[in-house]
Amino acid sequence: MNVFVTGATSFIGRASVDQLLEAGCQVTAVVRPGSPGRRALEEMEGVEVVSLNLSEISALPGLLGREGKLGQMGECAWLHLGWEGAGSDNRRNPELQRKNIGYALDSLETAARLGCGRFLFSGSQAEYGICEGVMREDMECRPVSQYGKMKTEVLKNASLRAAELGVAYLHTRIFSVYGPGDHPWSLVETCLDKFLAGESMELGPCTQIWNFLYVEDAARALVQLLLGKGPAGVYNVAGEDTRPLRSYIEEIYELCGRKGSYVYGTRPPNAEGTVSLRPDITRLKEAAHFCPQVSFHEGIGRMIRLREEKRSEGEDQS
Repeated sequence: MNVFVTGATSFIGRASVDQLLEAGCQVTAVVRPGSPGRRALEEMEGVEVVSLNLSEISALPGLLGREGKLGQMGECAWLHLGWEGAGSDNRRNPELQRKNIGYALDSLETAARLGCGRFLFSGSQAEYGICEGVMREDMECRPVSQYGKMKTEVLKNASLRAAELGVAYLHTRIFSVYGPGDHPWSLVETCLDKFLAGESMELGPCTQIWNFLYVEDAARALVQLLLGKGPAGVYNVAGEDTRPLRSYIEEIYELCGRKGSYVYGTRPPNAEGTVSLRPDITRLKEAAHFCPQVSFHEGIGRMIRLREEKRSEGEDQS
């Protein structure tokens, strides 16, 4: 099967391309012109790279030589991971965030023109807002940030339009993903950098309940859901290890050899405020037969070893 991927050079996007290739798919990766991650994708067998901004996505059939040639529905699928302004500061910008609704709907229309029978959109746990209980897909969402609000708007509009187009619309709410390639300002990356350097890490209270999922597992979940036969609808994408955030911080500290130090209560909350994450992934497990394979302990260990390998390579080259 051919799978179109927007946001293919992103953190989760690159891992998803790897999972799609492992599943035997051909990948058409849609990337921003000038994207620094383009070259790595071009070197991968089974990947065709197309340079397009999200605002130009409707031009894709023409660039592929398929303009006016409607594909047979179901012969391909679409994984939509593209989103502008995903960083914490930009999540408060309504003008920037609202543009993404149009990009997602344009991508859905383009997917239907190309014959995609399934369309998976990468939503977020931010759609739930402040929620103290277990987060289930059928509960009412009260998003706080513009980011969460616009992701919710995509669900409302795209699910209706997909039904009209005959496309199975899969709306995933992705929780806290970590691993190699994440933003350097993310919590896990920052903790690793500080601790391994023997420095002090300033944190928020970290009293909330949290859930982490390794990026390889997150990508596997998305691909298994997209390529499977599960029904259209909303799916939480998260791990099964749910516990206080402080527990995760202290585990990272131990794995870093107890180097450096940390202090709680000095860092302001992010755009969503202080949120506890208690995801229910029953639907995902039933529809995609998904089970996380990388524990937090193993995932952090992999990230530490990768840093050590890079440091050794740098010393060898100096």
